[in-house]
Amino acid sequence: MDTDRLPGCYRHPDRDTGITCTRCERPICPECMISASVGFQCPECVRGGSGTGHRPTANAARTIAGGVVAEDPQLVTKILIGINVAVFFAGLLVPGLVVQLGLLGRYVEYFGGPVQGLSTGEYHRLLTSVFLHVEWWHIISNMIALWVIGGPLEAALGRTRYLAVYLLSGLGASTLVYLLTAPNAPTVGASGAIFGLLGATVVLARRLRYEMRPVIIMVVLMLVLTFVPFGGAVRVSWQAHVGGLITGALVGLGMLTPTAAKHRALVQWGTCAVVFLLAAALIMLRTAELT
Repeated sequence: MDTDRLPGCYRHPDRDTGITCTRCERPICPECMISASVGFQCPECVRGGSGTGHRPTANAARTIAGGVVAEDPQLVTKILIGINVAVFFAGLLVPGLVVQLGLLGRYVEYFGGPVQGLSTGEYHRLLTSVFLHVEWWHIISNMIALWVIGGPLEAALGRTRYLAVYLLSGLGASTLVYLLTAPNAPTVGASGAIFGLLGATVVLARRLRYEMRPVIIMVVLMLVLTFVPFGGAVRVSWQAHVGGLITGALVGLGMLTPTAAKHRALVQWGTCAVVFLLAAALIMLRTAELT
């Protein structure tokens, strides 16, 4: 037995190495060693903490918006699609679910019945309606668009920031619908939030200096399709599409405007707060008008 042989890497035993992790002292080969402030660390120690007293994510790779680069960069998009599909099937199985959760400003379900809708304080409808669909073509087209537009945007922004864009875009879309449509006209669907992702994608393309013509063509095409009438029970809402597009672009600007690292979170989440408060103010004004 050769007692002078170097130890093998703890992850690749067939590779001899004279380097050890400065934290756990396990032998590591060149493929596994990660540069640290002093010496090298193994992948497990790097994942477990930065070794500097900071959070474990302190030295993690970051997206252009400052989010942590995730192992699955499209996880939130997959979850959102799953929620939409699950709610769609729930709507098929549970009578009246669309009426209870859809976007309606003020209505009476039957003569002499109680008044329902956003204006009565049912503000959950602003977001629950974003996950509702009533026809197959409606959910299939929206989920394809969510995957195509949302997946790359999530990878660019990071999970938390991407989810903020999606939810605030959905809120912005619902707000404009509430303001500009008849209070008893039902509106459902994720298209407003998806248009918001498209608005943020325009900002991202501009930030990365990409060729803008394909993105602009996509925006124009989707807006044109907004005004093409479709058959069936679903009414395509231009208010939702325009409201989502504007909101997504505004939040995207806050997320992607070049800012010093120490001020970035303040600018990003400050923008989200301003957009939310503006939507809340418009909702309160409309509610006061209807009541």
